[in-house]
Amino acid sequence: MSMKFIPIILVVLSSTCYHVSQKATPSGISPIVALIVTYVTASIVSIISYFVFVPKSDFVGLMEAVKTANWASFLLGFAVVGLELGFLLAYRAGWQISGASLLCNTLVALMLIPIGLLFFKETISLTSIMGVVICITGLVFISR
Repeated sequence: MSMKFIPIILVVLSSTCYHVSQKATPSGISPIVALIVTYVTASIVSIISYFVFVPKSDFVGLMEAVKTANWASFLLGFAVVGLELGFLLAYRAGWQISGASLLCNTLVALMLIPIGLLFFKETISLTSIMGVVICITGLVFISR
């Protein structure tokens, strides 16, 4: 297997755990408290990962590395909160785990196409356009 697919496997496995965890979050817990627990856990895992995977890492190096973050890291923080709160509320509103993730991921993919074209100078092929048509057709079927 090509190393190119290792990150994709990580995303698929993590996303699967993500949706199962979101769906299994107790209905009695405040969504905000659930997010706090999630982010404390994620922060601990991230800090430990830094010291495990970054050679010759120390706390001073971590603080220096944080200074190199730009607006994208902060926007990502807001986006992740919206993403997680949105899915948690969708599942509490009765969405099925398969339907909500499929609908949202398809819509996100459709939104990212013009963003990729306009801001990142990506290209789109006829095959990709056909895939977009299939995605839109799928959305019509899912929403019925």
